[in-house]
Amino acid sequence: MSTLSLRARVAAAAVVAIVVAVVLLAVAVPALLQRQLTGELDSALRSRAVEVARLASSTPALLTQPGALEGRLTGGALFVQVVDRRGRIVARSGALGGRLLPAGSALRGALAQRRTGYADDALGSEPIRIYAAPLGELGGGSARGGAVLVAATTAEIDETLGRARRLVLLCALAAAALAALTATLLTRRALGPLARLSSGARRIERTGDASERLPVPAARDEVGELADTLNAMLASLERAREAEQRFVADASHELRTPLTALRGNAAYVARHGADPAVLADIEADAARLASLLDDLLALAREDAAEPAAARGEKVALGELARAVAATDARAEVVIAPGAGQAAVQAEPVALERAVGNLVSNARTHGPADGAITITVALSPDGERARITVADEGAGLGADAARHAFERFWRGSQARAGGSGLGLAIVRATAERHGGSATADGARFTIELPALRDLSDSGRRTPAA
Repeated sequence: MSTLSLRARVAAAAVVAIVVAVVLLAVAVPALLQRQLTGELDSALRSRAVEVARLASSTPALLTQPGALEGRLTGGALFVQVVDRRGRIVARSGALGGRLLPAGSALRGALAQRRTGYADDALGSEPIRIYAAPLGELGGGSARGGAVLVAATTAEIDETLGRARRLVLLCALAAAALAALTATLLTRRALGPLARLSSGARRIERTGDASERLPVPAARDEVGELADTLNAMLASLERAREAEQRFVADASHELRTPLTALRGNAAYVARHGADPAVLADIEADAARLASLLDDLLALAREDAAEPAAARGEKVALGELARAVAATDARAEVVIAPGAGQAAVQAEPVALERAVGNLVSNARTHGPADGAITITVALSPDGERARITVADEGAGLGADAARHAFERFWRGSQARAGGSGLGLAIVRATAERHGGSATADGARFTIELPALRDLSDSGRRTPAA
């Protein structure tokens, strides 16, 4: 794992990219420049050789005249040497002085094979470029059938290429330094908000206070979006912690009441002996404690369970409603028109318990002799399946209906003995199955995605 900071890695990457680009440029530019300069030199040598060949064929006597073989190229002298067919020198340009052009492969090719050619050689310590061309048989003179050598120094080309390479190298160093500086400044500015976010996160981790929020940068970019997302996560964690604390406090309070009664009755029995009334209280408190623990475990299982779609099965709501109604003599089932085949993807045991809680709630809070109706229906578009439990009581007001499914919530008119978890289990079950639970007066409804046919095979899948 790299120990360099992100800022250092970005700066290093920028420097490497610039250096690689300039190195490629340093290879390409001199190569192109050398090709261009060498091409121009070769063209000049060839042109001069053509002039000498014309002179040898038209007026061969002029070859030996002073100045006939002289020529200039960008301030540098051209070296010309004419030989006969045996390689003996016929004429030379004055720029050669007492020197002779080397008789290399280019000259041998011109004499023996009658072809033109270029060669790189040296005239003493001076590098030169040589062009050799055969002379025709036309005209008289000793140069007939021989060859002409035209050469020029390449020192200026080498010097130009050297200056170009040094310039590119200096540009590479300057570009690398500028890239490092620019990348450092840009990354410092760009990563500044991230550094502040990291500092804020460390502070929250150190204090454990989920109510704190991370600083949001002024720029509405990806970092700002990240800060908003993290703050939303912190808000969600804060709400979850508050809900957990309320749940623990409420659970402790609810458990303390029957436990306190049990301890008091046990102490009474220890002092005064068994009493039927006290034993009945002990039995009632134990039953209440067992019911409360059962509800707490059911709620914990709903919170921890996977979504029902992952391991659910097809459940016919009509059959489930009739099974729940069989547990209460006052309950009756009503199947709305078109809902006879209503089905959902669910865990049968969990969904049956949720509907059973609604029936138990209606039995507890509705009139003692009132009917309980379990209605199965579909939404108008057939996408949602509903199972509603209603009693004949006055039901909840609008404000109470908003809180009815909260954990340990009990209305002001609620009868003693309830845990306040039955409706919370209903909502947890409905939401785990991709649905919802609502209350409207004395009507409590679970709404879930309905299964529908996709083909004539009868295969069903959850509605979109």
